[in-house]
Amino acid sequence: MFKLMKLEMKKFKLSSYSRNAIIANFVILGFMFLISFISKMEGDTDFVNYQEAIGVIESFVRATFIIFASTLIAKLIIGEFKKKTITTLFMYPISRKKLIAAKLTIIIIFTFTWIIISNVFITTVYYYLTVNYQLIPGSLTADFLQEHSVSVLMNAISASCMALIPLYFGMKKYSIPTTIITSILIVMIVSNNNGSFSLNDIIIIPLSLAVIGLTVAYLAIRNIDRLDIRV
Repeated sequence: MFKLMKLEMKKFKLSSYSRNAIIANFVILGFMFLISFISKMEGDTDFVNYQEAIGVIESFVRATFIIFASTLIAKLIIGEFKKKTITTLFMYPISRKKLIAAKLTIIIIFTFTWIIISNVFITTVYYYLTVNYQLIPGSLTADFLQEHSVSVLMNAISASCMALIPLYFGMKKYSIPTTIITSILIVMIVSNNNGSFSLNDIIIIPLSLAVIGLTVAYLAIRNIDRLDIRV
């Protein structure tokens, strides 16, 4: 399994996705700082405290990497079926189930890892920048950071699983646009944040979507041996 994952990562040059993830981090950080800076200059209070601002950061990060996951699904799975290159892989003495499982594991690990890294990086840099320029009143407490860490971990797990839902729709007609559009719809459901509340806060919603995502992955692996490559 690990050898398959390494081969897939090398084949698709997934290091470029990590570079894009870093760029996305700086874009989110810059956007958040710009909002805070302009609000301070105009005397507005877009973020009344750090808890609210960090909630928005988490929503942005979650949305970004759910969409990132869909591009990985499109690249590693949908694209191979669409171009028929998957037939070459299926001719090797490698279990189809292991191959698809390796691809899905890469997507899950990438999404989970970058959601954690991005939240830590953006929150840390944003906090020190805003403190330096006194853009947001108050400070971060140890209790909030502890609670937020648990929240980020749980949301990273659920987002990594729900990010697999577009696979089901993309495989219908081997459509890359459908895969990405589905991920955008998921983002609209779970990452719409007004600063103090989002649908993601209703635990049953991300939990249900995560279960659906895992079910999609399970069915994709289970049915792969019976799947014919369309001409």
